[in-house]
Amino acid sequence: MATPYVTDESGKYIAATQRADGTWRKPRRVKDGYVPQEEVPVYENKYVKFFKDKPDLPPGLSPNDSVQSKTQQKSDSDASGLSKSAKRNMKRKEKRKQQQTGAEEEPVDSVSLAVDNMTITENASTPDDSSAASEKAKKIKNLKKKLRQVEDLQLKVDSGEIKQPSKEQLDKLTRAQALREEIEQLERES
Repeated sequence: MATPYVTDESGKYIAATQRADGTWRKPRRVKDGYVPQEEVPVYENKYVKFFKDKPDLPPGLSPNDSVQSKTQQKSDSDASGLSKSAKRNMKRKEKRKQQQTGAEEEPVDSVSLAVDNMTITENASTPDDSSAASEKAKKIKNLKKKLRQVEDLQLKVDSGEIKQPSKEQLDKLTRAQALREEIEQLERES
């Protein structure tokens, strides 16, 4: 609502107006160039102005083309625009859903499922010898580490550093021979 200005021989002034409760405001004298507070534009810094003036579309693209491209993007799969890990997670979720719906349709006894899983793992490890070899190497390394720990414990017990070994420590000491045999067996296989 624009403020009503009145000009006469005494100068420029804002005319008297009636308030909502029925009382009257006095007329106010105004200097030249005065702009009432409600008509002063809100300050915007240069960055705000830049982004307000910036077009939504890239240069040269008509609004009709943008509508077509948006509908085309919606028709594409939901995976577009996602990161690799997000896509991978989405695939995993879909796979779980398929497995759950498949499990609900056909009840399978746990014994046959365990046998199927064993054959799957055997088949998976057979074609890829390099991964199986690296798996064995990791296992050998892990077993050697455990054997070193057992030998260190045995030295501490023999030297008298540990006078009363706990039950867990005694169990660990009895496993030393089994660890040696398992390491030998794995080394023969590889």
